[in-house]
Amino acid sequence: MKRTIIFLLVIIITGSSFAQSLTASMDRIKLAFSLNENGTPIYSVTFNDKPVIKPSSLGFVFINNDNFNSGFEVTGSDTTSHDDTWQPVWGEVKNIRNHYNQLTVHLKQKNTNRLLDIEFRVFAEGVGFRYVFPLQPNLKYFIVSDELTQFALAGDHKTFWIPGDYDSNEYPYTTSKLSEVNNKALVDKSTDIAVRVAPDSFAVQTPLMMKSDDGLYINIHEAALLNYPAMQLHVDHISLTLSSNLVPDAVSNKAYLHAPCHTPWRTIIVSDKATDILASKMILNLNDPSVIINTSWIKPMKFIGVWWEMQTGKGTWSYANSADDKDANGNLIPGGKHSANTANVKRYIDFAAANNIKGVLVEGWNVGWEDWFGNWKENVFDFVTPYPDFDVKGIEAYAHSKGVEMIMHNETSGSATNYERQMDTAYKFMKEFGYNSVKTGYVGKIIPRGEHHDGQWMVNHYERVAQKTAAYHIMVDMHEPMRPTGVQRTYPNWLASEAARGNEYNAFSNGTAPDHETILPFTRLMGGPMDYTPGIFKLKNYNPNVPDRQMHSTLAKQLALYVTMYSPLQMAADLPENYEAHKDAFQFIKDVAVDWDNTKILAAEPGDYVAIARKQKASDNWFIGAVTDENKREITTDFSFLDPGKKYVATIYADADDADWQSNPEAYTIKQFIVTNTSHITLKLASGGGAAISVMPAQPSQLKQLKSL
Repeated sequence: MKRTIIFLLVIIITGSSFAQSLTASMDRIKLAFSLNENGTPIYSVTFNDKPVIKPSSLGFVFINNDNFNSGFEVTGSDTTSHDDTWQPVWGEVKNIRNHYNQLTVHLKQKNTNRLLDIEFRVFAEGVGFRYVFPLQPNLKYFIVSDELTQFALAGDHKTFWIPGDYDSNEYPYTTSKLSEVNNKALVDKSTDIAVRVAPDSFAVQTPLMMKSDDGLYINIHEAALLNYPAMQLHVDHISLTLSSNLVPDAVSNKAYLHAPCHTPWRTIIVSDKATDILASKMILNLNDPSVIINTSWIKPMKFIGVWWEMQTGKGTWSYANSADDKDANGNLIPGGKHSANTANVKRYIDFAAANNIKGVLVEGWNVGWEDWFGNWKENVFDFVTPYPDFDVKGIEAYAHSKGVEMIMHNETSGSATNYERQMDTAYKFMKEFGYNSVKTGYVGKIIPRGEHHDGQWMVNHYERVAQKTAAYHIMVDMHEPMRPTGVQRTYPNWLASEAARGNEYNAFSNGTAPDHETILPFTRLMGGPMDYTPGIFKLKNYNPNVPDRQMHSTLAKQLALYVTMYSPLQMAADLPENYEAHKDAFQFIKDVAVDWDNTKILAAEPGDYVAIARKQKASDNWFIGAVTDENKREITTDFSFLDPGKKYVATIYADADDADWQSNPEAYTIKQFIVTNTSHITLKLASGGGAAISVMPAQPSQLKQLKSL
């Protein structure tokens, strides 16, 4: 489709600086900038002439109530246009077009002579902007007390939100009008504990997804979050204005900046089609290219591990029942349920080798798990000392003989200082024993004490981990970090993060509503891939300690998540014996790719349903996933993305007619048909259900045996 591109720069001067107006446009997006009568920077955004962001103010407050949000004059402006295509190391598509028009406004605060630039990039699907601090005539550093960025919305939109929390993103989503956001009395029903919200009871986290009454889909987030705290949003119920609410540090400051420097990008993605939101690559485009020159060692993968045993009560992370269970020589006395033992790990290695799964993750292998959580202890783990029943060298040799890679687990118990002191030691140990990937964790209160998971200090820590692992050619999956913001473009060894409520909550709580996986692609996944741990096949009675607990999903939906919940690092999360009971359905997990050349968003509505098709990298194979909320529904789609003139076999893993996430979650059917690019299909999704389809070039024998769709 041919696009019309308009780039306007308008300057109207009437003798007063506040009358200056600058605009930039692309397609249906228009950005306008001006100064008001107080010299405060003001911006607005429209889509197809509809207001998306009404005039909203920009600026800062520095320490000691030093205002940096008024008294400005425009000293100049620059305009540029950029259009190129780049290839990610891994991702949802092979090629990404980076096309934008940029407007940079140069400002000076008249009474202080301090300088500020504001960069706006206008894309076909939205706007990104950031603050740039040039070299200053009299001041080199700034301590930020508040960032005053506003997003004045044009209506009381339907909003998908989780509460503001400086240390966790692991909440179920609430769907409400924007004016109804209120965390003060919010209780996490799945765990029956009060939400640990930030002091602002009207704060929400980004990415924030909204839908207007007149059909606009609006997503607000940030891009390239480095050396700065994460941004939450305060909701003003009267004006319907969102204001940036930065995560503070231990002494209540927000950020420490040293000119020249810049903030992360604030992002606004908007469309009248929900599918366009999911297809956007704007956040990735606002990040810098890879700093890693040789990326040949970075390989997406599927993996399994002992993790679900421990989540469901079959095994434990700890070797002993408590830290005090020691013999006369001071050695820990085994408790009898430790999952990370040599024989059990070899069982997982065998299963991985037999089923086209590249990696095995082992948690609970190292000493310290008897007394690790909630004590705010600085030196719990040393990351190199295994329990007596875990043969590091023997397991490495066994995995190597089977063509399987071991994945290291480094839980820090929140002690980032301890981890930083030992990163070199830990990564040298990994390389010595053949580990090329690590899953890190930060459960608990952060040390340095008083810092937060989403504050500037920890944002910098996560980047240091990405840098250090890259130096050792190690891929990393970080749990309990801030929400991703596209930084995987800059550090492609940072394959995935958690940073949201994952599948594990179905194991140790009452679970998550069926609409959760229809919201996450529009929220958490907008910034980057998630280690969601899909693929649970035993959907009832999987936790002997809580026999009435069950997944809020059908088995077919668990398969579909491998496509709809994008990640280059996908876990087959269930136990091997549960997969053995459904070998025919497990075939999809064996086949499905984790790296892609193309992605098509087939259908989507936040909170209701998502259907996506993806083409495997360097292959003719396609995979389709569709998921629904608590409502059963039909989704009709075609196969127009297939190559013309070719015939394929579509293997359809679908909910059975009587499937239901509550009453009959493991009921599914598997059917095969011949399809072409002119074929159509109607997928029937059960309540809490889904469907998964593998589409592969047909062999001559299959053309004779199978019917056409």
